[in-house]
Formats: sequence, structure tokens, C-alpha cells
Amino acid sequence: MIFAVAGGKGGVGKSTLAYNVGAALDALVVDADLSMADLPGERERGPDLHDVLAGRAAPREALRPGPVDVLPCGRTLAGARLADIRRLRDAVTVPGYDHVVVDSPAGLRLDAGAPLAVADACLLVASPTRWALADAMAARELARELDCGLAAVALNRAVEDPPTRAVGRALGAPATAVPAAPRLGSSIAHEEPVTQVAPDTAAARAVETLADAVRRCDRPS
Repeated sequence: MIFAVAGGKGGVGKSTLAYNVGAALDALVVDADLSMADLPGERERGPDLHDVLAGRAAPREALRPGPVDVLPCGRTLAGARLADIRRLRDAVTVPGYDHVVVDSPAGLRLDAGAPLAVADACLLVASPTRWALADAMAARELARELDCGLAAVALNRAVEDPPTRAVGRALGAPATAVPAAPRLGSSIAHEEPVTQVAPDTAAARAVETLADAVRRCDRPS
């Protein structure tokens, strides 16, 4: 199952949740932000998603094993220019993984829509603020246009109890509040998924709830 993590606004923690939900699912996580990559890419030198999309490498050649297996994206403008986003479906279809989590670019431009176009379902990430939820609504409409199902909504970095029921009704999928937590925020930099290093915390439980929503999408009805 290919699962996209998306949102209409940058800076809401999409990459952090893609990495951590990917860990909970034992998934491959693909950084599909061609111009602003966030996921670990320096474990070892080698080809990356730019090379795969340019036809210079096979997807498996670009994998980086670790606490979470990652297919990182390059960080050069030249690499982004040569990447053919039309190859994305083949790039993320990697044998050996039951789930592939694709970290999408922010916004509503073409490269942001490409992961939604190849995904079976998505997770929308938003801050628990009015303006961020408006952007999530726009991202939800884009997912509908691209026939991508919505598994769940994450209200990230919540410091109070956000209106998860109202948000879930508005967007058409269960909403989960993910608390602001230092260990979650530093999980990518330290390569320490919160479900592995702090499984009894509220943040880890929220990540597991989101992972369960993905698993439910993968079960036959």
C-alpha cells in the first residue's frame, strides 16, 4: 500500500509524522519533496530520488537502511530540474515492503499532487489553528480530485485539546491530536522514532493511532 502524508501548508510537521508513522508500520519512507528534502539522506553516499526520477538509478539502489528505511531525495536544484515526476509511481513501488509512506511537498502545486496521484490513501497534517485547517481543506479537495482516499487527519503539535471531532466531520476522516513533544520533534535529526524510544508517551500513542488508520485502509472491507 502506498500512503501519502500531505498538507496544504509547510512547517506543520509532515516529514516528522511521515518518518514516525513509517516506523510504526515498518514501512519504507520516501522523501518526495524534490526541492526541500527533510528526511535523512547522509547515512551513506549513493543515489537518491533525484537519480531514480532521472532514470540514473533503480529505486532499490537509492534505499538507505536504518531505524526507518528511507529513500531520500537529493538537495540540489540541478537534481530537481532533471527529475521526471512522472516516474514517481515506479520509484515508490519497491518490492519487499507492505507499506510505503511518501512524504509530500507542501502546497498545491504539481509536485505536491504527484504523491497523492500515486497513493492509495493519505494522511493530512495540519496545525490546530484556523488558517492551517483551511489549507488542509484545500489539500483534501486536491486528494479527492486525484481519487486518493483519506485515512486520517493529524492535528500536530497540539498544546490544548483541539476540536478533533469537528475537524474529522469537516474533512471526512478521524482526526487525532498529536501533542507537541521534544522527542517527536527531534526524531528525524536523531533518527529515533518515538514509538521505538518512548513507546509509552502520548506522542507515541498518537502515532500508533495514525498507523492503525493506515492499516484499516489496507484491510479488505
